[in-house]
Amino acid sequence: MRPKPIEPGPNQESVWNYPRPPKVEDVAKHVTIIFNNELIADTRKAKRILETSHPPNYYIPLNDIQTQYLEPSAHASYCEWKGVASYYSLQVGERQAKDVAWTYPNISAAYEELIGYVGFYPGPMDACYIDEEIVQPQAGSFYAGWITQDIVGPFKGGPGTLGW
Repeated sequence: MRPKPIEPGPNQESVWNYPRPPKVEDVAKHVTIIFNNELIADTRKAKRILETSHPPNYYIPLNDIQTQYLEPSAHASYCEWKGVASYYSLQVGERQAKDVAWTYPNISAAYEELIGYVGFYPGPMDACYIDEEIVQPQAGSFYAGWITQDIVGPFKGGPGTLGW
């Protein structure tokens, strides 16, 4: 059963107005990721995926990531839209976060603009920022949405949302 969407205020958007299948959108805002006090990613060339009921996932170009901290993982997952994702763990000093970033090496044609981009789960990071705003991670361990003040839900991922 679909929940009642929250009415967006000025300068807000509702995840219930996002499309299905998902849409890729360029992001001109400043996106940064911090892990173990290191700047892992810093870009103004991010892309985001907009999908009904989900906060956006942000993808960072490889050129704007400190790739020396990424370690390929054996983990993989499947997205009905984009295909099979390959994962990375993040290792900075003695601290590691397993399977926290992903990419699509053989992405479906409709999402080819994500080639060379990496998505990150915001929850395991010390902080993810969009401009000066710290991101709140989407609930649950499966989804990787980035929640900011300009996004309203309710959002899929929390208890009781599986059937949405």
